[in-house]
Amino acid sequence: MKKKGLKNISSNSRDANLSKSGILTPALFEVVKVKGKKLHNIDYHNNRMNWSLATVFGLNEPISLEKEIIIPKTLNNQAHKCRVIYTNKIEKIEFEPYQPRIISSLKIIAHNTIDYSVKYYDRKTINDLFEKRGSCDDILIIKNGFITDISYANIVFWDGCQWITPSTPLLPGTKRQQLIDQKKIVEKEIKIKDIQSFEKARIINAMIDLEESNDILINNIEI
Repeated sequence: MKKKGLKNISSNSRDANLSKSGILTPALFEVVKVKGKKLHNIDYHNNRMNWSLATVFGLNEPISLEKEIIIPKTLNNQAHKCRVIYTNKIEKIEFEPYQPRIISSLKIIAHNTIDYSVKYYDRKTINDLFEKRGSCDDILIIKNGFITDISYANIVFWDGCQWITPSTPLLPGTKRQQLIDQKKIVEKEIKIKDIQSFEKARIINAMIDLEESNDILINNIEI
């Protein structure tokens, strides 16, 4: 199914379009991986979505995404992004083929007041920071001296023995939580001065598993 009305539109315009169409704002969203015509990690998405519904809208009636998402018969077995846009109810469900980005370099950008603890559809602040990446592929956001996330994923660092993810993410991701529960990664506070003590980094999100992520050399993280 072709993505409708979202591509190449700024965050502010997107929220304005949602308001004009009668959709309550603020809008939130989930991105669920669909591969082999199956929903992946769906319990973690349900947990985050229902927590967000309670936190933002005061709703305590759980939603089960597996009952709401109907995978089109025309979808092939390749990886697709299923985007669920919602307010106090589900507003849109969209599918698009997944096109991975190769991230090999990061620009460190500080922002001490940024708040993205809920997966808001309006990402203007993050998008504005992303525009400051220079020649790097993406940004690594620092808040009050602590490492958080890149613009669209959580990050993990390899210390020679284990993968460590910052305990101060902007948004605790579903894949991040799954890997913590599986004891494949651990949480620790990581300050900007600690980066050089690691050997490499990788990114993780709903679409990118730890084993699928390419290495980012520490020397390619630019202050």
